[in-house]
Amino acid sequence: MSVFLLFSAMPIAAQGTNVAFGTIRQDTGLPVEVTADNLSVDQGDGTAVFTGNVLIGQGEMRLSAARVLVVYRAEAEGIARLEATGGVTLVSGKDAAESERADYDIDTGTIVMSGNVLLTQGRNALSSETMSVKLSEGTAQMSGGVKTILQTGSKN
Repeated sequence: MSVFLLFSAMPIAAQGTNVAFGTIRQDTGLPVEVTADNLSVDQGDGTAVFTGNVLIGQGEMRLSAARVLVVYRAEAEGIARLEATGGVTLVSGKDAAESERADYDIDTGTIVMSGNVLLTQGRNALSSETMSVKLSEGTAQMSGGVKTILQTGSKN
């Protein structure tokens, strides 16, 4: 998903920005559903690699990528983290974010997106190098060359 938006206001740059993300708070204890074209499992190191049209769903949140590495907890007691690469898109409610990589730590309920992050919220967009999403709070912090263009609402 490639997003290109036209804006009519002045750009604003900042070092770090806190924003709302998604319309609901995500329950990180919900089951994680994964679909993909291919799966490779390594019992030795407790990982699985999903490739090709990977789609992850957890509650209302959706994450898609070309490749996702799943790291399991010791003793196969669930998932510890997910590492997504290759055209990552994260969607929660009406908010969507794109990046080159996303790391989801299940225990902390945090997704860190990195590499040319673009967050769209309706007609507004923000870009940065990294964005850390706290799913349980429905918030995100963007850092590294943060840029946004705010809509004025005027019809010039």
